[in-house]
Amino acid sequence: MVTVSDAFYAILQRHGVGAVFGNPGSNELSFLTGLPPGIPYYLALQEGAAIGMADAYAQASGTIGFLNLHAASGTGNAMGGLTNTAACHTSVVIMAGQQARRYVPVDAMLTNNEAIKLCDPLVKWAGEPLRPEDVPVLLSRALMLADSAPRGPVYLSVPLDDWDKPVDEAAFSQLLNRSSSAAPVAHQAPLDELTDALRTAASPALVLGPGVDTEPGFTSAIALAERANLPVYIAPSPPRSPFPTRHPCYQRQLPSAVGALADALSGHDVIVTFGAPVFRYHAPSDADYLPPGVRLLGVTDDPDEAARAPIGRLIVGDPSDALARVAQAIDRTDRPKPPVRTVPEADTSGPKYTAEAILDAVDRGKSDDAMIALEWTSADLIRDRLTITRPHSLFYCASGGLGWGLPAAVGLGLGCPDRPVLALIGDGAMQYTPSALWSAVRYRVPATFVVCTNTKYRALQEFSELLHVPGGDYLDISGIDVVKVAEGYGVAAHRAESLDDVTEFVSPGEREQMPRLIEVLQR
Repeated sequence: MVTVSDAFYAILQRHGVGAVFGNPGSNELSFLTGLPPGIPYYLALQEGAAIGMADAYAQASGTIGFLNLHAASGTGNAMGGLTNTAACHTSVVIMAGQQARRYVPVDAMLTNNEAIKLCDPLVKWAGEPLRPEDVPVLLSRALMLADSAPRGPVYLSVPLDDWDKPVDEAAFSQLLNRSSSAAPVAHQAPLDELTDALRTAASPALVLGPGVDTEPGFTSAIALAERANLPVYIAPSPPRSPFPTRHPCYQRQLPSAVGALADALSGHDVIVTFGAPVFRYHAPSDADYLPPGVRLLGVTDDPDEAARAPIGRLIVGDPSDALARVAQAIDRTDRPKPPVRTVPEADTSGPKYTAEAILDAVDRGKSDDAMIALEWTSADLIRDRLTITRPHSLFYCASGGLGWGLPAAVGLGLGCPDRPVLALIGDGAMQYTPSALWSAVRYRVPATFVVCTNTKYRALQEFSELLHVPGGDYLDISGIDVVKVAEGYGVAAHRAESLDDVTEFVSPGEREQMPRLIEVLQR
């Protein structure tokens, strides 16, 4: 007899799921009974840490992340992290349990599942089985939907007494043989329009987003920029870094205010975007979206992103594929090369250091292979001081939901153990999910954590100034000993004595075997 549990794990393995992350409750214990040896279970001590680990693991490994949570309360604890997963289009299946069918009337189970209602606005699909034998069918559907463009999280709820029930073996065998390919390809006609706009523009610009932080997208962006002499910008608040930051065509990351963004793109007559929402705005502004007369054309694989863009001619299709096709179609131009970006010198005086100086110290020490989990809001707009030379090198909380970065570093290390992992975390952001340090120690993830301490909620302080709101002591977060917190979870930690100390600490050297942390005092 093939049970629901047998079928469930066979389907996970068929779809390449390599790990389960979770913080289970009583309803999920039955699920753990059949966990096969080939799929490790990585425990997190809090749901926000669990989803950050699963999300980053999926991004780093290129596989589907699988997250096991308790029902309503556990899902609720993960909601902040789920906003990042949804905004980043990460393929994650969230599986939660329900009470046993014998305890819950069928109509109540089908219509009153609090967890499904809670997460529904953030997931592509949510479901629960009408019968135990439907569990494998819904799992197969969930896995395919999570990995279909536009990728994103899905949610599956399973009653705790379904796992040992028999399945329809004939139907199950078909599930193991089916697959889907759901990567949209942009039609050629609108891509030709975009290509012609680039050819005939007097001063075009290229704006890139996280959707082209892939091997083909990264190399195609370089090829297009060099063939057409295009200045390259990164779209506002990017969760990834899709272009080398030391390339002569690279200009800057665009600001997240309408007026400031329009000013940054002034002087260009055609803007082409690939793999980016158009655009993410955070700071308030009454200005127009773009300077008058500017045309914007772009490609995204998310129809919703295309529909909600307030400006431009948006094409739905795989942005990396479209970028490669446009790069091949563009002839070399005699258009002047864009100005070469200069990085301002940093003030290196201490003992408290500027964000620029800390980034430079980290950059001197890190390797080009490093994968960086960034959740340090002081560095958001100057993150391109870091040298990025290859795709999948920088990861940021896509919706700005704090608490993602620390567990993300753990997930990156588990998902791609061949590359060193470096986490740049603010002292306030660290307090959202410090328990992720326990998981890093438990699973021997050799991540290097750099925690920058300014004892302030600086992001809100800056917004207080922008909105002309009086500041106050309520934004002070002093009194936390970051080093002792880390040591309490078993992480070797110390406070930096100099910028050279930071550089030496993050230098790869001999590969570390365990996580470690350094605290840097920031102005």
